[in-house]
Amino acid sequence: MPTYEVFLKPDGKDGFFHAGSLDAPDDEMAALYCRETYIRRGEGVQAWLVARQHIVTLDPKELEVTAHRQHASNDGSVVAQRRRARRQAGTE
Repeated sequence: MPTYEVFLKPDGKDGFFHAGSLDAPDDEMAALYCRETYIRRGEGVQAWLVARQHIVTLDPKELEVTAHRQHASNDGSVVAQRRRARRQAGTE
């Protein structure tokens, strides 16, 4: 019996998250099981069901290609500091 991975999206701007897995004989039953197991209490407003056999996994060696690169991470703090400084400079 195929295994399906369940991804749900809550209401609002949040993205999809992995909610769990289920086994079903076909796509139609997987959708039914998903509704009954994962969505009946309003946990999501959208759902993705992905048959595990269709998931492509990457070899960890393929991921090492960019591991040595230093990527800048933007959490918004630099922009917030600049805006704060400009506001203070303008009011003083």
